[in-house]
Amino acid sequence: MFHYLYILQSIKDKKFYTGITIDLKQRLKEHNSGENTSTSYRRPFKLIYYEAYLLKKDAEAREWYLKTSMGKRVMKKQLRYYLESITTIKI
Repeated sequence: MFHYLYILQSIKDKKFYTGITIDLKQRLKEHNSGENTSTSYRRPFKLIYYEAYLLKKDAEAREWYLKTSMGKRVMKKQLRYYLESITTIKI
């Protein structure tokens, strides 16, 4: 069984949500159906990134790191091409 670290992006406000789960498809459905009260007001979401871990502790450690300011900078650098592709330039 894998433990997935995932990053969702709200289509509504463009902000990110980071979490862990053992069932990625089901968890995305839960977020988009409003079952998660902490994210229900930001629906809908799209999955933009995930990593798989054999141990839950490793996934939790990575989640904790990515929620720090340094972790957020690392992910923005890792996802730079995706982030550039969704940015619209207004003149």
